[in-house]
Amino acid sequence: MEKQNIPENERLMQGEIERMEWEFSMLYEVSNAMRTTLNLDQILYIILTALTAHEGLGFNRAMLFLVNQKENVLEGVMGIGPHSAEEAGKIWQSISSKMTLEDFIAAYDSFKKDPESTLNSIVKGIKIPLREDMGILALTILEGMPFEITTEEAKKMVDPEIKKTLNAEFFVTAPLRAKDKILGAILVDNVFNKKPITKSDVRMLTMFANHAGLAIENSRLYEDMVYLSNIDYMTKLWNYGRFQQFLSLELEKAKDDHSTLSLAIIDVDNFKLYNDTFGHLAGDEALRQISDILQNHSRKGDLAARYGGEEFAIIMPSTSKESARISTERLRSEIERFFSSQRPMANNKQLTISAGIATYPEDAATKDELISRADFAMYEAKRGGKNKICTYWKAMDRNKDS
Repeated sequence: MEKQNIPENERLMQGEIERMEWEFSMLYEVSNAMRTTLNLDQILYIILTALTAHEGLGFNRAMLFLVNQKENVLEGVMGIGPHSAEEAGKIWQSISSKMTLEDFIAAYDSFKKDPESTLNSIVKGIKIPLREDMGILALTILEGMPFEITTEEAKKMVDPEIKKTLNAEFFVTAPLRAKDKILGAILVDNVFNKKPITKSDVRMLTMFANHAGLAIENSRLYEDMVYLSNIDYMTKLWNYGRFQQFLSLELEKAKDDHSTLSLAIIDVDNFKLYNDTFGHLAGDEALRQISDILQNHSRKGDLAARYGGEEFAIIMPSTSKESARISTERLRSEIERFFSSQRPMANNKQLTISAGIATYPEDAATKDELISRADFAMYEAKRGGKNKICTYWKAMDRNKDS
């Protein structure tokens, strides 16, 4: 009798060994894919693809949520898989059966071109307060542990609104952990093929989530580093290099779209006198205050940058010269009002701004021409008495030459 059991035990053991080899192989392959990019959206896509592709964990659907610490909520950021039975048969046509980095990238490119699948749109609209009474996803974050909703009894813990929104019956959640932080949560289910989610699946999902959490944290650290390298340390506006990049990009868009693009070059009036009167620390603080006004009172879509010293620039896509003048005049007025309440300098002078505006394609065909003509208009405003806005017109060049 004992001899008859040995082959069966060996078979079970061999099956377990093969499964463990596959698990480690899959984790290794996906971890390598995640390490090859630092783009957060691409990493999120790789994570969800690994959870749903046949060469990965093979769940029907996977959804990813990240913690918004400022608002203390859990926000849906991406979902992959069908949301209805009609979608289920065709959703993975663009994904290769072999899970290589190249396949991930190719699939991501397709997804990026048409990211608004039904499930993805629904997930991105979810925002859950991080309180114990807000259901399983909130508890996954607050308790830092996976939850298995695989029985009728467990389903009672699920928030009815989330159940309805996601069309979710039985599912599993796992926290995305990076060192001592919980960054978010993953939710997976088999809503269409009804395949049971086993303890082994949950164990593998938890291991995978830990790898994914570290990849997300690395991506965020990289994005923070890139952001810091592109902003002016003192004013927190975009720096000169980033301004040049943005202007080149927006000018190409304007050319492709046959639209307008306006640029304002701004100079702070009486800044040397302000420094001489109140000191350089006060001058630095004044530049920060002006930067805050430019940032907070510019229109949505406009890009404010520190051009250098006490000069600033505002890129205004799809904006006519007159609209740019009105917008810049509003900034000038706000800065004048702000500093009028401060003690005056000699001869009752105050900090104000002068600005010049030039517009593509009316005034310039190239980036250098646009900057040069906005800059020239700004000096016309300075020569004309300061604290004013001057728009470029072609007669300026004739006056300059004469």
